[in-house]
Amino acid sequence: MAGKHDGLELIKESLNSCDGHLDYDIAHVFIVLGASGDLATKKIYPTLWWLYRDQLLPKKIFFIGYARSNLTVDDIKKKTHKYLKVSNDQTKLLESFFNVNYYIQGNYDDKDGFEQLDKKIKELDMCSHRIFYFALPPTVYKSVSSLIHLHCRAAGLTRIIVEKPFGRDLESYKDLSKHLSGIFTEEETYRIDHYLGKEMVQNLMVLRFANRIFSTVWNRDNVACVTISFKEPFGTQGRGGYFDNFGIIRDVMQNHLIQILSLVSMEKPVSLKADDIRNEKVKVLKCVRELKLENVVLGQYEGDPDGEGEMKEGYRDDPTVPNDSITSTFALAVLYINNERWDGIPFILRCGKALNERKAEVRLQFRDVPGSIFTTPNVIHRNELVFRVQPGEAVYMKLMSKEPGMLFDCHQTELDFTYGSKYVGIDLPDAYERLILDVVCGNQINFVRSDELYEAWRIFTPVLNEIEKQKIKPIPYRFGSRGPKEADELAAKNNFIYSGTYKWIPQKNKL
Repeated sequence: MAGKHDGLELIKESLNSCDGHLDYDIAHVFIVLGASGDLATKKIYPTLWWLYRDQLLPKKIFFIGYARSNLTVDDIKKKTHKYLKVSNDQTKLLESFFNVNYYIQGNYDDKDGFEQLDKKIKELDMCSHRIFYFALPPTVYKSVSSLIHLHCRAAGLTRIIVEKPFGRDLESYKDLSKHLSGIFTEEETYRIDHYLGKEMVQNLMVLRFANRIFSTVWNRDNVACVTISFKEPFGTQGRGGYFDNFGIIRDVMQNHLIQILSLVSMEKPVSLKADDIRNEKVKVLKCVRELKLENVVLGQYEGDPDGEGEMKEGYRDDPTVPNDSITSTFALAVLYINNERWDGIPFILRCGKALNERKAEVRLQFRDVPGSIFTTPNVIHRNELVFRVQPGEAVYMKLMSKEPGMLFDCHQTELDFTYGSKYVGIDLPDAYERLILDVVCGNQINFVRSDELYEAWRIFTPVLNEIEKQKIKPIPYRFGSRGPKEADELAAKNNFIYSGTYKWIPQKNKL
């Protein structure tokens, strides 16, 4: 990472060029609301430690945890320790980090707790900038944001970081957005989608707009379909009760996948400034037609009797999930963009839990070669350009080549750019590291603007309402499978060809 070799000034310069506003010489107080929860324990505190360790935060920085639980800073230290990745030579630095940590116990709907929080912040520094991270369920966003506004606003800058889900549908989003915009400006509000902080998602912009080779083929004349996938090989793992309130479309597709879709399909922005990029994302989302029920396949995983451990249990075997739950743990949806570049090209969004592998990727499948001179059946396969987001970040191109030897046979191979083999020994920053640093710097490029969310909910709300109104039951699929076969059938109807004859192997695994 840049911070490991004194890259702070380079990062500042880079962020300044991207419309960031740096105040590194002013004291900052970072408040973790929901400090006792899983998100804070597994992600937020480790991220703050890594940024502190690598000297990427302001010189004068304080951290305050706030939650209803009766905790101390030592309790937080013990809870988070296994996620911090502390080496033996970092023990003193870790102590220094926790020496600037504090904890306040209070409720999320009680002004006394927030008055106490404000008092503590002023004790640390009267003129500090304040950043509030909502590691909280969205049900308390209104009360917490109102109490911050009334009792905890900074003399300097105040910024809030809001986690998804941003509502349950268009109406609830509009209600929440109206509330937040009434007390915080758009510049003060950072709606975080951690997928926008992932290395390969960020690289999409560079690969698209800094390479002439792609600019002439990135359109309906050459692309047959675009598939954006998110697959997990595990189930809800005790989160079933929470997940059952939202389902896979709200949990993954309406946010992570639609954000990736906008980056893949948008036009080139006029600059790298935050609003120029987000303007193009909104513009293309406005062209996406509302999702229709006939373009959706829903699934729910069942236990695999031949599997081991968790694989034996289905979604409804989770004791926190209702026995008659019809919540989807898998979804495939086909979207269309009504503009000149993409008219008629299917964008296939696929996401699910308890599938056969862990993978997130973007796959552009190109049209068949016209007038092919290679007549052997089933030999010539489509070219594909694949952006592998996780695990094992990579970009590779599937193409046809001559089989080595005397014969003139064709076979499928790849041009492969695998991060693990190209950038040996380089640790990629966690998505939350990048995004929290962006907040400190006032850089909103990688955050979701309110009109982006409006369009995302506009696309999905009608079909979500129809699913709930009709009480549509998801198709069962076995834990560890590809998902319902009906999903593959719908993808095939929308011009995606899956041959199953080729599997990409990362370069480091070929050695």
